This record gives sequence, C-alpha cells and structure tokens, in this order.
Amino acid sequence: MSTGAVNPVNPVDAAKTAKPGIKRRWLLFILTLTFLFILMPFLFWQATWFGRPLDDAQLQTSLADSGQPRDIQHALSQIADRILSPDTGRRDSARRFYPDVIRVAQTGGDELRITAAWLMGQDNSSPEFQRELLVLLGDANPMVRRNAALALVRFHDAAGLGEVRAILQPYAAPAAHTGKLIQRLKPSEAINPGALVGSLQTDGTKLEMRSQVPGTIDRWLVADGAAVNAGQPVLLIDPSPAEIWEALRALYLIGQPQDLPAVEQFASGPDSDNLPPDIRRQAVTTAEAIRSRK
Repeated sequence: MSTGAVNPVNPVDAAKTAKPGIKRRWLLFILTLTFLFILMPFLFWQATWFGRPLDDAQLQTSLADSGQPRDIQHALSQIADRILSPDTGRRDSARRFYPDVIRVAQTGGDELRITAAWLMGQDNSSPEFQRELLVLLGDANPMVRRNAALALVRFHDAAGLGEVRAILQPYAAPAAHTGKLIQRLKPSEAINPGALVGSLQTDGTKLEMRSQVPGTIDRWLVADGAAVNAGQPVLLIDPSPAEIWEALRALYLIGQPQDLPAVEQFASGPDSDNLPPDIRRQAVTTAEAIRSRK
C-alpha cells in the first residue's frame, strides 16, 4: 500500500540524467562561439576591403556620406579601378564621378586628400584633374603635396619638381602645438604615416605627435623635455625606400642636371649599400636619363 512518500532522488542518478542536456548546451555554445570567431573577422575584412565592387548607386551614396571616410576611400579606390580597367566602357563610367573626386580633394580629411591626389594621377587625359593637382601642391599635408607632384608627372607637368626633390631629402617634422616636447621613438626607428613619435605637453594636457610621412628617424632636433613653438621643426625623418623609388622614377622624366648629386647618392653614395637593389638600379637609370637631356 502506498504511503504517499516520495522516493528520494539519488544525486548520482540525477547527474547522469542531466549530463546529456548539459553536454548539448555546451556543444551549442562552443559551436556558436566558433562561428562568431569565423564570422567577425570575415565581416571586418569585408567592411575594410576596398576590392569589393560598388555599382554606380553605391558609389554615389558612399561619396556623399561625409561621416564615413572609409566608405569614401572605398569609393575612390573603386573609381581608380574603373580608370585602370582595359574595358573602354568601364573606364568611361568613372568620368561621371570626377566632380566628386575633386570635391573630396578640396574638402576631405588628410587621408582622403592623399587618396584623391593619387587617384587623379591615374587619368592623365583629364584637364580638371591636372588643375586640381596644381592646387594640391600647396596643401598643408606633405603626403598630399607629394602625391600631387608625382601625379602631375603623368601629365608631363614638371610643376611639382620642387616637391619631388624634397622627397629625397630628410623631412623636418614640425611641432603641431606649442608645449614641452616628450620624445617617444629613437633614431634609426622606421615609421609609417600616423606613427606616434612623441607628444607635446601644454596646459596640463598631453597632445599626441604623429608623423605625417614614412621613413626612418634620423635625429631629434630638440632635446627631450624642451619647450617648442607650434611650427618649429623638431624631428628629422629620412625618406622611406618606397618614397625614394617613386621620386627617382619621377626624376627620370623631369629631372634636371642639378638633380644629379641627389640621384647619384642612391646609386653609389656611402649609404647606397643599405638600399634595396631596385633603388640603386633606378638611381643609375635616372642619372643616365638626366645626362642624356643635357
């Protein structure tokens, strides 16, 4: 006869019963986590990859969205791809966006102006691009000026010769603000544009000092902890191999006899052994081309 009592549950039996459910939940959790580990890098890559094709409507939308600079850069990259396409129709389809490219060159941030200057050099049949590149030779950002000068060479325009020559010389980076200089990087360190090289302390605030050009730190022109004024040169940066190569290629076309000493230092100068062979070869070829124009 039943007494109405409930049989006690054996903890071991309960654990055995629950284990399959727990295992399934953990399996689903692990699978979901693994999927996210795969999905998130893919989404990031897709969002930052400039090779993803954009149709005309997407290009127009991206170029008009001033709050999304990466979307604008993506659009500029896609316009350049159209310009360089072997298909005539695809090349011609880029022209409708030329006014937008010029607008970005006039109003965009540093990275966008740098990209726009490079893009305009891809179509050396566009007089409006050539006119805008001449304006960009006076830009405040050195990389915009350099890209504009190199792009003008494709137009057979030597207006940027002075800027091309400057690429081969150490760049004297100015202080963006007045304050006390705090050095971060040391001589001989290689840097890219945007590298944090130091800071400026002013009114209790520490402001970052970032390089605008690529290269190798030659030396600081001001002692660590010294007071500096806005615009004062504080750091000397030697040009990067990529910049040297581009400048030598440009001088091959527009260089003059007075450029020979600067060119030949990369062919047989005291530091030439530390340069990649293609730069030394380009320096020799450029020097020969300049001599042939005497």
